[in-house]
Amino acid sequence: MVLLLPLLIVFTVKHCVARTHSLRYFRLGVSDPSHKIPEFISVGYVDSHPITTYDSVSRLKEPRAPWMAEHLAPDHWERYTQLLRGWQQAFKVELKNLLSHYNHSGGSHTYQRMIGCELQEDGSTSGFLQYAYDGQDFLIFNKDTLTWMAVDNVAHITKRAWEANRHELQYQKNWLEEECIAWLKRFLDYGKDTLLRTEPPLVRVSRQEIFPGITTLFCRAHGFYPPEISIIWMKNGEEMIQEMDYGDILPSGDGTYQTWVSVELDPQSSDLYSCHVEHVDVQMVLQVPRESEILSVVMKTVSGSVVLAVALAGIGLLVWRRRHRENNEVIYLPAPDQ
Repeated sequence: MVLLLPLLIVFTVKHCVARTHSLRYFRLGVSDPSHKIPEFISVGYVDSHPITTYDSVSRLKEPRAPWMAEHLAPDHWERYTQLLRGWQQAFKVELKNLLSHYNHSGGSHTYQRMIGCELQEDGSTSGFLQYAYDGQDFLIFNKDTLTWMAVDNVAHITKRAWEANRHELQYQKNWLEEECIAWLKRFLDYGKDTLLRTEPPLVRVSRQEIFPGITTLFCRAHGFYPPEISIIWMKNGEEMIQEMDYGDILPSGDGTYQTWVSVELDPQSSDLYSCHVEHVDVQMVLQVPRESEILSVVMKTVSGSVVLAVALAGIGLLVWRRRHRENNEVIYLPAPDQ
């Protein structure tokens, strides 16, 4: 059995976005598989949690979360195993055609598919379906116009063929808008003890002189779940948007997350700095005193959640860089779905 690399998900701090749940399926085909990377891998996630896996070595779709195994009958896994065996063959054929179109006769090349949907806290939804070749955007589906956006001449070949099948385009739209959301809600119910829990952050502020004469303030949060969090530095009551440096929101290894935000300060100034943290229904303000390292902390509940920014998903090897979206870069790293 080939060891499937776990998905590393990196979130980027962003302000004032409500909690979002997502269902995503990633598939990866490799033209020159090695003993570590199978020819075909498929993995599914709810939020940052792996829920299903399949690869061309095991040729079985299997649960990756205990609550998936508990709630779905054996015939579910058997049915989708057969479907994924078909996808495995289809990926092999499509990748072979792409190698020919791009005139790539040697080396290892990759073909990826990502499909999924998101459910916002206010009940609104969105869906996405796209393909990548060698880590770069290849085709992106627009479910509103029932068209594919092609990034180059080779992609246009596939675009014309796929857009000729109007029935399939409508099926994809319906899946993204209805079936995907229905599955997401079902999975959230199955795994509610894990997926819907809340663990507030532990926050601390520290000073560090990285360069002589330059002091950096760090506001660090850890031990929180879900990963949606907002952290901002304020100077004299005004947000320091341009001056802040953000760390990614990373898994802590215990089911919670950690991150930091920093800002440089003039130690000779009399400015008052404070770190403001919002997470689900908790708000914290850590005020940095001018001389003492003792911090005053104010905590209160607020009416609603905050922030979200998804950024990384992957499958262990390939890098797929998407276009910038509100200054957040999405990076897909290949590794072990549906």
